[in-house]
Amino acid sequence: MASKKKRTPNVQNDSWVVVAADSVIDTQKPDSDPAFVRLRNPSTDAASLYMLGSGDVQLYEVKAFGEDFHSWFVGQTVQRDGRLLFITPMDPLYLILPYLITAGKEGKFQPVDQVVMDEEFPVCSRLLSCTRSLASLHHIAEEKEVGSQKFHRYSQEKTMNWLKKKVERTVVALKKRNISVGEGVKSTTYVRMKSESDYHEDDYLRYAHGLISEYISEDLSKALLKHLQLPELTSPKETEPPSKKRKLSDKPVEAGEDYTKFNSADFLRKPPKKMTAAQKTLAKVDKTGMKPMSSFFSPKGKAEKK
Repeated sequence: MASKKKRTPNVQNDSWVVVAADSVIDTQKPDSDPAFVRLRNPSTDAASLYMLGSGDVQLYEVKAFGEDFHSWFVGQTVQRDGRLLFITPMDPLYLILPYLITAGKEGKFQPVDQVVMDEEFPVCSRLLSCTRSLASLHHIAEEKEVGSQKFHRYSQEKTMNWLKKKVERTVVALKKRNISVGEGVKSTTYVRMKSESDYHEDDYLRYAHGLISEYISEDLSKALLKHLQLPELTSPKETEPPSKKRKLSDKPVEAGEDYTKFNSADFLRKPPKKMTAAQKTLAKVDKTGMKPMSSFFSPKGKAEKK
């Protein structure tokens, strides 16, 4: 009788299709694999999924491109989670900043390892191991050195200047890549409605501000808008970045309690959509004698003895 592999019931999916740079996996450190971690989202204050690279030297954000009712064929298996995950580098200061702001309300200098602490997200302390973390704290905090130890205190002024530079660098990148911005862009179709010469610097600043605001709190976003000397819009939806309406979510993937099971709002069951004319015609076809699609994926029976 031919052998047959047993199926393990109720096994959770532990594989996903991921797009990431080779640098995510450091081959020089085979014993230090990258890890998905659950951290506090600096914009929403909720749990989101991130990745720490090999040796915790780099933080990455995880975003998902999702389509309803899709799956992947991986080898001889079918992965029911049809999302395509994108893993891109992220500045760890964005996640450290909320802790500094909270501690800064006390008005005193403190060791940063006593500031970046969270009972709900204890792994946040690993953010300080990232290469850019300790070396970049002076951008958002005042520093005081006593002996061999450094103490920090949140600085609103430094933070605003740091965020302003982020916006300005984003503007440079937008112009370099000829990204259309402003009210002249139809965000749903990405159609450019006016020439490049018609764009104003404020259009780029406002667009870049919207992108940076996805990594900071609403209060910081408003403060940054004033720091950039940009007036608030009466209808911000008209000029929001096209990225907010595309399938690639601008929100980091929400993290489940086990860190590895993605629970994104995009995958909640939605009400059934109206049928198209083609779907209605197909529904009228006589399916007598036809096998259901599931029959082609059912387990094969045991082979009979010859």
